[in-house]
Amino acid sequence: MTKLILLQPPIQDFYETDVRLQPIGLCYLKAAVKKYLPNVEVVIKDYHQGWGRRTIPIPKELAYLKDFYPWPDKSPFSSFYHYYHFGAPFEILAEEVAREKPDLVGISSLFSPYYREVLQTAHEIKKRLKVPILVGGSHVSAVPLTMLKHPDIDFVIRGEGERPLVEFLKAWKNGESLDRVPNLGFKRKGTYVLNEMEENFPLEELPFPDLSDLPREKYLFENRPLSFVITSRSCPHRCTFCSVHLTFGHRYRRRTPEQVFQEIKQRYQEGFRVFDFEDDNLTFYIEEMKVLCKKLIEAFPAGDLQLVAMNGISYLSLDPELLQLMKKAGFTHLNLALVTSDEVVRETTKRPHTMEKYLEVVHEAARLGFKIVSYQILGLPDETLDSMVQTLSFAARLPVLLGASMFYLTPNSPIAKGFPEPTEEDIFKSRLTAMAIESKQFRREDIYTLFITTRIINFIKGIQFEGNSLTLPEALDRAHSQGRRSALGADLLKKLLTEQRLYAATGQGLKLLPRFKFELFFQVWSKLDQIGTQEGKTITL
Repeated sequence: MTKLILLQPPIQDFYETDVRLQPIGLCYLKAAVKKYLPNVEVVIKDYHQGWGRRTIPIPKELAYLKDFYPWPDKSPFSSFYHYYHFGAPFEILAEEVAREKPDLVGISSLFSPYYREVLQTAHEIKKRLKVPILVGGSHVSAVPLTMLKHPDIDFVIRGEGERPLVEFLKAWKNGESLDRVPNLGFKRKGTYVLNEMEENFPLEELPFPDLSDLPREKYLFENRPLSFVITSRSCPHRCTFCSVHLTFGHRYRRRTPEQVFQEIKQRYQEGFRVFDFEDDNLTFYIEEMKVLCKKLIEAFPAGDLQLVAMNGISYLSLDPELLQLMKKAGFTHLNLALVTSDEVVRETTKRPHTMEKYLEVVHEAARLGFKIVSYQILGLPDETLDSMVQTLSFAARLPVLLGASMFYLTPNSPIAKGFPEPTEEDIFKSRLTAMAIESKQFRREDIYTLFITTRIINFIKGIQFEGNSLTLPEALDRAHSQGRRSALGADLLKKLLTEQRLYAATGQGLKLLPRFKFELFFQVWSKLDQIGTQEGKTITL
């Protein structure tokens, strides 16, 4: 029997989003192979989640960040400091794979800045085991030849992988030509071949992802077992900063509500109680989402399920009835992709959203008791500082937490066409923490300052109090009674407002953060007369 190992490699960065690491793509691949090629054994190995982290030196390409992340800050306004290896050491990973004696190894390469970890994983495996290595995922879809040209990579798959992997395994096992395997890239006598892209299996024909190799206790949300759910692929919108169409194509497809319901029902029987919908556009078909919510409400006891959509939700496709159904079905949080409140920037980035619709959704969702996070992108290439300040101050007044994402350039995304061909270093720096993109409109210090400013505002939003409103001095007094870290945040904010300097709280006392620009912070601050909390309360400034 042919044995295939599919693995999720470790990553290296200043931070990770540890609750969104379930390798659902690999689980779909395993399920498809089991359905169409039952004589192939597939084993999934997750070498990222559950292995802890260790501190490693900051790479030379990111050395400039030491000026921005200079101290191990313990305050509520902290950003980053240590650079980590998240996951198994490469040597241990490779030794374990070698002991499994697979005939073929597949490696997931999802995010562009972590391509080096994928290549290092392949290299360490090849040192111990002479097996073909196949790589797929979003990064491969963006720059397939970059990966295929590496000596330790034998094959790549672009786009969705289920049908290409099944067709590849059939041809490879039987010694047949690979030329007709869709989406496949391979090497032939020193040349690189990229086969034509073709449609995947229809979504309704794909089996439920196979989670059998993933221990439930490794994937938790608020200490309860978490399962990813995907109801659709691709997105009907064409936002220029997004690269989803490189992987899933331009045709938006959705599974039926009944299929999704049956999958959740099966996961429930397996012990899962939290479900994270990882769609790129979950609610575009509003009526179908309403049907799914009604099925969940009828089938499960109230409060038994917790539903989240941590990949974000387009507020364009939410209405009051759907919000009510989502709340009743078990949704507790809404991550809304605001991006920007600037109409001109929305037009240039092809965002078909309006502020009127955003405000309608925020106020209705807050009334229903949702915890809302509103995500803004800081540093879009064509955006001005004034525009970013406008969006930040706009959202600060509302009953939402601020989610700030510093812009990074994904290779071959539509917006990348306005930039030179990326170097390997550019791809390595295509991560939030790198703050790699500057323009005539803004510098790295500006993006850094606005990022920290969102943390300061969120600190204020998080102060708990009775009644409907407080003044800022009263709120800061309240913060002193809510724990040591909260009291520290109040003291640092008072210093910032009086001394016009921001400090990090370290084991050696307070240390100045020299790259924080008070003048820019004050541009935001001066536009605010009040700050709204998630509970709908206000703190007047």
